[in-house]
Amino acid sequence: MNNKLFYLFTAVLIAVSAAFWVYMFQEPAEPGTQDVETELYEGDITLTMYHGQGCECCVKWAEYLEDHGVEVESKLVSNPHDIKNENSIPQALRSCHTGIVDGYVVEGHVHVEDIRRLLAERPDAIGLSAPGMPPNSPGMDQPVENEYQIVLFDEHENMSVYAVHN
Repeated sequence: MNNKLFYLFTAVLIAVSAAFWVYMFQEPAEPGTQDVETELYEGDITLTMYHGQGCECCVKWAEYLEDHGVEVESKLVSNPHDIKNENSIPQALRSCHTGIVDGYVVEGHVHVEDIRRLLAERPDAIGLSAPGMPPNSPGMDQPVENEYQIVLFDEHENMSVYAVHN
């Protein structure tokens, strides 16, 4: 009887060890390619975009949103930094234009899917940002290989990666 128990214990130990090493040597998934089902807001969206005079990428981003079913109200402002300050957007997350949608801030060239996800999830946050001006983001449309992050931020300047795009 002791031999049977020994062999059973050894077989279980080998199986657990093999499973552990298979897990450890798996290739990690590329960012943004995980098979995670995210809920997207399906309703009508109206976004107010504040931008300075002569900002063509701002106009292109608004056109991108409109092409994807978002109604955009464009407002020219003499100093876009005033809007950013009023909405507590950290310096590190600022871009060329600021959108306001259903109480959330959308700073910069954020994808429509990220906006729809934000509105579906309704996190306790100020909003989203595509910091700076990623060259291959919506509205910038420069054909370069560049991975960039969409950042969720709150009133305490806590920041977390919300999405990764290429």
